[in-house]
Amino acid sequence: MASGRERRAEAGTFTARLKKQWHRARVGVRRAAVDYFRGNGSDWIALAGLLLTVPLIAAATLGNSVWFSPAALVLPVVVGGLLLRPASLLGLYAAAATALIVESVRLGPYTEGPSRVTPGVVLVVAACGFFGLLLAQFRSRVGVPWRRGGTMLFDLRERIRVQSKLPDLPDGWHREMALRPAGGQSFSGDFVVAARTNGGRTLEVVLTDVSGKGMDAGSRALLLSGAFGGLLGSLPPHAFLPAANGYLLRQDWDEGFATSIHLVLDLDSGDYELYSAGHPPGLQLSAGSGRWEEKAAEGPLLGVYDGAQFDPVKGSLRPGDVLMLFTDGLVETADRDIVEGIDRLTGEADRYVAGGFQGAAWHLIEAVAKDVNDDRALLLICREGPTAAFR
Repeated sequence: MASGRERRAEAGTFTARLKKQWHRARVGVRRAAVDYFRGNGSDWIALAGLLLTVPLIAAATLGNSVWFSPAALVLPVVVGGLLLRPASLLGLYAAAATALIVESVRLGPYTEGPSRVTPGVVLVVAACGFFGLLLAQFRSRVGVPWRRGGTMLFDLRERIRVQSKLPDLPDGWHREMALRPAGGQSFSGDFVVAARTNGGRTLEVVLTDVSGKGMDAGSRALLLSGAFGGLLGSLPPHAFLPAANGYLLRQDWDEGFATSIHLVLDLDSGDYELYSAGHPPGLQLSAGSGRWEEKAAEGPLLGVYDGAQFDPVKGSLRPGDVLMLFTDGLVETADRDIVEGIDRLTGEADRYVAGGFQGAAWHLIEAVAKDVNDDRALLLICREGPTAAFR
């Protein structure tokens, strides 16, 4: 009892109360900062800071108008256009306009000397304020603040990357994928979704090429990758592409078609089925003959017409065999048809036979389609054997 009373007495002291208030203040400021960064909090902190800079700039201009030009008021106006909401922005503009009036009165008419408030200065500040207000209204309508927009794009890019990650395979198998967006951008119209189904015995991989390229196709690729990832493994393999085709048709996009190839591989036996929706054929390297064979399944583009049928081609990966899937950006360009592109791809791939194709996907894209202005994706599935010494 005595110890409890002592603790309560200590908690009631001035020092203890001060520590509690300081802790609450720190927590409140931290939460406000996090909310502001996420775009959920008030912008009063940014507004207060910018409002303080306006009289400081005006005072510096009145003190030395040669080094501190009246046009310096454009700085808080531009920053405010990036950080503030439209209502707060109007308050900042009112303060900047007041500062310009005060500077004009104190410095005198612009015809009496340099470093005065000229009509040109007023037009520059007004133009920056106008465009800043347009940006603020756009952000407010979209609901994405400037300070959060870059983070959202980063999150979207990471979601596409995570969704395209291939699952681990059992001993005796090797898989790898490389994806290169057009023009060095972060978003691509090519994507992969993959899953281990049938109790982990079956590997299902879907490689899709959405119409368009780069940022134009990135948003559609993100939507489709999520939808295809939900369908994969939830439907029998033969029903996947028809369901994907129906989903794409329901979107009713102006440029809504896509090509896709669906691999269903039995990891115990090496037998597989390959379904295609207008996609370039798969290529299989036979360890016995050392030759590449095209595996072309029948099927129309996704999103073109309803009721499409997709007939598979079957095959088997024996020890040492390799199956290569890719998008058309890797083998087809304006000055090179797909047949020539496939020949060049297989010619470069032959260099990696002895090494087991470890790290080959990225190098193959570099070798055959480094400077192509199109999205490129390459997927390799290899079964270990005497001619493929994997490490």
